[in-house]
Amino acid sequence: MNLKIISKTVKIMKIAIIAGFLAFVFASCTQKPTATADKEVSANPIPEGAPTSALLTRQQFSALEIKTDTLSKQNFSSVVVANGQLEVLPQNEASVTAIIGANVISIEVFEGKEVRQGQILAYLSHPDLLNLQTRYLNSWNQLKYAEKDFQRQKALYEGQVGAGKDLQKIQSDFYSLAGEVKNLEAQLKLLKLDPIKINQGTIYEKVPVVSPINGFIEKVDVKIGQYVDPQKQMFEVLNNEHIHADLMVYEKDVNKVKVGQKVAFTIESLSGEILSATIFAVGKSFEQNPKAVHVHAEIENKKGLLISGMYITGRISTGNDYVYALPEGALVNEEGKSFVFISEQVGDNWKFSPLEVIPGQQEDGYVEIKLLSPLKKGSLIAMNNAYYLLSEMKKGETGEE
Repeated sequence: MNLKIISKTVKIMKIAIIAGFLAFVFASCTQKPTATADKEVSANPIPEGAPTSALLTRQQFSALEIKTDTLSKQNFSSVVVANGQLEVLPQNEASVTAIIGANVISIEVFEGKEVRQGQILAYLSHPDLLNLQTRYLNSWNQLKYAEKDFQRQKALYEGQVGAGKDLQKIQSDFYSLAGEVKNLEAQLKLLKLDPIKINQGTIYEKVPVVSPINGFIEKVDVKIGQYVDPQKQMFEVLNNEHIHADLMVYEKDVNKVKVGQKVAFTIESLSGEILSATIFAVGKSFEQNPKAVHVHAEIENKKGLLISGMYITGRISTGNDYVYALPEGALVNEEGKSFVFISEQVGDNWKFSPLEVIPGQQEDGYVEIKLLSPLKKGSLIAMNNAYYLLSEMKKGETGEE
């Protein structure tokens, strides 16, 4: 009884082992094709977005007015871009001060008013002004008396009647008074007071403050009744007729910039206007923040209201480059790369194949082109509608019609 059970158990185990082996073999056989397929796919990947070509019919070619030509060279001006502002030269900007301490009794101008050189801006008055005129009159009268005494003593000495010692003292007093009178006359003239009229009996109760240059009143820094100290700024006068462009050129570009070069610049308040200037001075020291040199350019075609302090953006022409270039419409950008299209006539159709290039500087609607691979001599390039050609090429890739 036990032997039969054991024999049956052995048979069942044999059957289980055979079944397990067959299942393993079957599983192995079914997995191999999948591995092979995976290997084939990875060995021949289809590059995503691979450029092919765009094919246009003659009718499409004419309707789009596509122009083709060979790659040629253009004359490009090398430029240095610089920012800055409008400024006036130091001799065209004046700070009007009070030469003597006095009170403001009238102001004759206002901010923005045009003034001429010598025009009265304000009047000052103070007792010290009257004292100065009185001192001048007294010194001048004493000088006249001393002059006559000196001439009389000189005549006596020459006639061997007077003593030389007396002549020397009178001469010393005369020269001292003459110097004092000249000093007081100079002070009166600085105050715009006429010494001759004072000698004739005129006494000025007020003195004028005048403009030293032609220009416009930019600032009025005083009020009626205010006491102003000597050298206190009262007015600021600015002459905008000689306003110029003051550009900041960074260290890396300084050696490219020279006197006589042309500058094209724009001002934000004059939208669309391009002004031109010529460099007349290049600074010889660096500003530290930022590290740049001042470049001064005389404006040639002044337009609109130009005011000192207006911010500008300029392009300095530093030379000429003769480089390969194409119109802007011949280039298209796709996924960070730039392409142009090589044109080829195929029967009645036109085939356009993309060629990757590196764009360079731009000027007057043209872009410098740097080739990554040689271009066959005589190859025609589409000069416009590059974006449309890219669109047509993508349609071909996706199977659209």
